[in-house]
Amino acid sequence: MTAPAPIRVDPPSTDGERAAVEAWLDFHRATLLTKCAGLTPEQLGERSVPPSGLSLRGLLRHMTDVERYWFTRVVAGREAPTVYRADEDDAEFDGVGADGDDPTTAVPAELAAFTAEVEASRAVAAGHTSLDDVAVGLRYGERVSLRWVYLHMVEEYARHNGHADLLRECTDGTTGR
Repeated sequence: MTAPAPIRVDPPSTDGERAAVEAWLDFHRATLLTKCAGLTPEQLGERSVPPSGLSLRGLLRHMTDVERYWFTRVVAGREAPTVYRADEDDAEFDGVGADGDDPTTAVPAELAAFTAEVEASRAVAAGHTSLDDVAVGLRYGERVSLRWVYLHMVEEYARHNGHADLLRECTDGTTGR
């Protein structure tokens, strides 16, 4: 089993603000999956840049939790446990899963969890008519707008997609946009 290739669409260059930020966020979500496409579960877990424990698999797990945090917990204000992160030490970034996990079964479940969390995030955002809508939950004790969350998510994905570029290149030499 290898990770599937997503459909990645370039964001339109003349959209309004909301359509533009949604398109850029979706582009970056698909970019992360593109960097994982074609790799085996074992390759996705490779720690390609020693001494770091970071892996493409770890990035997928991290972004699953990031999606849940910002859209479910902050925007919607709903309590929802993290999927992978047990505490604040970024353990989800590690190249391997739980002790003794089988990557051939764990990775498909992790890809499905990421996809489901992205869909849940889209559903939360669709419930808001304006980018000026203020989130129900708090970020460090402050309210943020949906616009702020979208822009932060684009930044978060862009930063981690840079990591994904390097990880993928170290894994099999593949480069690209």
